[in-house]
Amino acid sequence: MSETTTIPPTIGDLTGQARQLLHEWVASESLRKHCEAVSASMRHFARLRGADEDLWGAVGLLHDLDFERHPNLELDDTAHPFVGVRHLRDTGWGDEVCRAILSHADYSGVAPESEMEQTLVAVDELSGFVIAVALVRPDKSVHAVEVSSVRKKLKDKAFAAKVSREDITRGAEGLGMPLEELIGEVITALRGEADRLGIAGSDR
Repeated sequence: MSETTTIPPTIGDLTGQARQLLHEWVASESLRKHCEAVSASMRHFARLRGADEDLWGAVGLLHDLDFERHPNLELDDTAHPFVGVRHLRDTGWGDEVCRAILSHADYSGVAPESEMEQTLVAVDELSGFVIAVALVRPDKSVHAVEVSSVRKKLKDKAFAAKVSREDITRGAEGLGMPLEELIGEVITALRGEADRLGIAGSDR
């Protein structure tokens, strides 16, 4: 895989270029799908807020760009998300994108401030969690996942144990939304991308 992409992104096609870059950097299908899920949630919230759907979707795709190659076990600036952000800056991606990606890591020193940054923090862990809830269903369908079932699984500490419940709760608080409302919006977002994410269900 190459790290030599140097074409500056063009406004209006940020999501498409972000997806191409994601595929250059990430081989893991599960990590690609996680980034697609976060992107779907970001684009959904952008539509709700009248924000730039293309920009928000690109941020979702790129937020874990370097995680596979450079997992940050030491929580320092030698790996995720700093490596990916340096590459993005070097290849023409703007500060709005780079700052948002830094802000989703609570050890980066960059606190989420803008609506886009707050949304990324709120939907990152939750998007993956909702997919996990869908995949343990017999039909593997997000269309059958309800807010109540997600809340129930959140209380089960053994389920998707690596997902930080605290991050999800803080994310809802950062957006000023009740947790149930945030969960409902993420479910709606992922239903809209169910085929791409492989969670449309066995009968669809």
